[in-house]
Amino acid sequence: MTNSPSTNSRAGRREWTALAVLMLPLLLVSMDVSVLYFAIPSISADLEPTGTQQLWIFDIYAFVLAGLLMTMGSLGDRIGRRKLLMTGATAFGAASVCAAYANSAEMLIAARALLGIGGATLMPTTMALVRNMFRDDKQRATAIGIWSGVMTGGIALGSVMSGVLVEHFWWGSVFLVNLPAMALLLLLAPVLLPEFKDPKPGRFDFLSVPLSMAAVLPLVYGIKEIPSEGFEPLYVASIVVGLVFAALFVRRQRTVESPMISPALFRSRGFGPAVTLNLISAFAMMGSAYFTTQYLQAVLGKSALEAALWALAPTVFIGFAAPLATVLVQRGVHRGSVVTVGFLTSACGYGLLTLTGTDSLWTALAGAGVLASGAVIVGSQLTDLALGAAPAEKAGAASSLLETGQEFGGALGMAVLGSIGTAVYRHEIGDAPAEAKETLGGALAVAQHLPGRAGDALLASAREAFTSGMHIAAVAGGVILLGAAVLALRGLRGVAAPQQEDQREPELEETTA
Repeated sequence: MTNSPSTNSRAGRREWTALAVLMLPLLLVSMDVSVLYFAIPSISADLEPTGTQQLWIFDIYAFVLAGLLMTMGSLGDRIGRRKLLMTGATAFGAASVCAAYANSAEMLIAARALLGIGGATLMPTTMALVRNMFRDDKQRATAIGIWSGVMTGGIALGSVMSGVLVEHFWWGSVFLVNLPAMALLLLLAPVLLPEFKDPKPGRFDFLSVPLSMAAVLPLVYGIKEIPSEGFEPLYVASIVVGLVFAALFVRRQRTVESPMISPALFRSRGFGPAVTLNLISAFAMMGSAYFTTQYLQAVLGKSALEAALWALAPTVFIGFAAPLATVLVQRGVHRGSVVTVGFLTSACGYGLLTLTGTDSLWTALAGAGVLASGAVIVGSQLTDLALGAAPAEKAGAASSLLETGQEFGGALGMAVLGSIGTAVYRHEIGDAPAEAKETLGGALAVAQHLPGRAGDALLASAREAFTSGMHIAAVAGGVILLGAAVLALRGLRGVAAPQQEDQREPELEETTA
């Protein structure tokens, strides 16, 4: 069935029930980012991976996910978003079984790569389907606020869930928990989710697939490694190679007849500023996480599970942030003003982090909560703006571009702010053993082998140095967010509130069965 939906058509019980179903894969994909935090010791004891293999067990999921987001978003526009969602759910479930019963490090790495492929199909399709099911501007804004909250909360929940499961079962259970949700999705999706696809997608540009991966993967790899390893030639070269391929990819999209990412998206009012500002928000969010997770464990001395449980406290703030922002915009507050307030709120969170000492649990949690709340306000509004500005038939490509920008922003935040903090730490710790000067974790390891007061003195010095580094990085992050607030106020000035926008939907192929 082909129709031309009206922007005034409101979603009913069926669409809201379908949204709940869509949140299942989104929650699991976001949880898989952090689900190995507590499982890795058991995995190491069982599979005995090398240091390099252990790193790849952690990182391969995020690398593959980031590299394929644009490809899968564009593919969903062409073959159908429900079809790609169900295919991805099947692949994600099968890969989860392979990961749970992996009998070697190599098998687990391969399974995590397959999970990344499945995740890359699920993330942009869930967002694109939200765009298609909720055609009323106010309802779409509410749905996207829920989407943003689930996405952010899933990352925090993943580490806690892995700790609980590993404590009571074996490490493979952190993967098997995916199966019931994916089975429910496969059962309900054909009943609740209509099929949407571009009726005139053009030929799929196969050359853009390797070009996009050659751009994204080296960039993410180099940016992720610099905070911990420094500006080594390999990582700098990786970033340069990624930038070269990124330039080739952009050139290809501008010249090919049927591009993977249509340049016309950036001619839609508000889309370009939304992608850019969303990247900055992810920069701030992940940059702070780099410090707060280490602060809870290495400075305050919490166990890994205790730190993860304490890290759930800020999610209380997050639960109210997106709905509040949506209500404000729907009541006539200009979207640009709300986004600006979101950036200022996150900047205040960084301000609180500058007040932390070496024993300031509640100050650190409050700072993290305020910062995350601002980021969710920004993310929910910018996602709604970008998807509302993009043509309905290109919702998959638009979603994938937003999420790829988030991946870049998060990696860049950890690299830039992490490097600032590391530089301050190395300067502040002064005369210490070489291993202790590299990282706080190294200092803790050295201190365990030093006698009495010498070990205590090194611990105190290292914790003070790390906290000082966090303060300077927080100042830098706050300044960047203040700049983003100015950009939002100016760049979104001409973008109307949702109820004022003229969003005439193009003809979109919709199949209800």
